[in-house]
Amino acid sequence: MATGQRTNQLVVPQARQALDQLKYETAAEIGLPNYQGYLGDVPSRLNGAVGGNMVRKMIQAYESSAAGGGGTLGGGTTGGGGR
Repeated sequence: MATGQRTNQLVVPQARQALDQLKYETAAEIGLPNYQGYLGDVPSRLNGAVGGNMVRKMIQAYESSAAGGGGTLGGGTTGGGGR
């Protein structure tokens, strides 16, 4: 998405780059390798899948860190959709 079109405000603005990286990694995992630039030809179902998987990864990382596992958002594998 172009920078001028962003309307959501991040609580921690320094996290923008990490969130973008998470988005691109998640898109590649579900089969969208070139998920940058113009995305008008990507169906909304796939965009929703990217966002949903991003949220799943963030929840898993938080649960892992809260349990003392020290999970990170950048790597690792995700569990098989049990939510």
